[in-house]
Amino acid sequence: MPTAAAPATAYPAVTPMAFVRAIVLAYERYGVDPAAALKQARITPSQLQRPGARITAEQMETISAAAMQELDDEALGSFSRKLPWGSYGMLSRASLTAPNLGVALKRWCRHHRLLTDDIALSLSVSGSVATLAIDERSRLGPMREFCLVTTLRNVHGYACWSIDSRIALLQATFPYAAPPHREAYPLMFRGPLRFDADRAGFSFDAQYLSLPLRRDERALQAMLRRALPLIVLQYRRDRLLAQQVQALLRSQPAQATAEALAQALHLSVRTLHRQLRDEGSSLQELKDRVRREQAIEQLCRSARPIKQIALAVGFASEKSFARAFRDWTGTSPSAFRQGANDPPRTA
Repeated sequence: MPTAAAPATAYPAVTPMAFVRAIVLAYERYGVDPAAALKQARITPSQLQRPGARITAEQMETISAAAMQELDDEALGSFSRKLPWGSYGMLSRASLTAPNLGVALKRWCRHHRLLTDDIALSLSVSGSVATLAIDERSRLGPMREFCLVTTLRNVHGYACWSIDSRIALLQATFPYAAPPHREAYPLMFRGPLRFDADRAGFSFDAQYLSLPLRRDERALQAMLRRALPLIVLQYRRDRLLAQQVQALLRSQPAQATAEALAQALHLSVRTLHRQLRDEGSSLQELKDRVRREQAIEQLCRSARPIKQIALAVGFASEKSFARAFRDWTGTSPSAFRQGANDPPRTA
């Protein structure tokens, strides 16, 4: 499972040439000439040596696939021993029958240790945040950046593919200084980035872990035939997006605008609306749902004047709040409060 920095073929050249140079190092390690693979990927010797050069995702896919098969090493020289062709397919298949993503990722981490001792993957949960981390057990040398980036991209890509959902990252961390090609990182890891961290990893909303896997053996076979385009695919669907928007609306009512919500979720406003539409929802519908929940809670549990409740849940006036509340519940706020506070009748 190779990695790259663009979501499709024939797109702008944004993948750092540093990753290709890492693959060339793998060829040197095994005493094999990389010329044929470079030619197949349309990468010239002069491009290879140019520090700021970039290639497309299609070129990265081509040279990665050629190198993995020619060297019979899916880790491309990153580890002390080879990962023979088919190793990552075995990892994928071993996780495919898991009941949910959490179990699948734990299997992936456990089985990855059977392939190499050089790194160890772990999944942990703290509160509402899940973290997939890499512990380095040996010196990775000049392959370090390529190895860590590739490993994180592989597991994140597999996780997205397995549940057929974009998994928004809360943060991605790297245990080295920002490289000269740091501008490529936001294309590979959508979300906040931190360099000079203790270890490599990424964190995401732990609710994703409970989502069921949506792939079968047939889908796996199709994915393994061309893993890279599926792994780098920026999934349009995010099966937790509606929940994340509602959580922001509840915790930060002042950030109820589409612009503020999109920024908090690291999306464009257009993408936010499109993804909610793909999930069969809309921002207005979610706003109304949260307002309704908060209004009902305050009417039942507090003695605040209805005008104050109207302002607190985002309405400009008591009149507009009463009109919306009647649409939601079929009754007025005052009648709802009275009914909620009436003592239960006895037979």
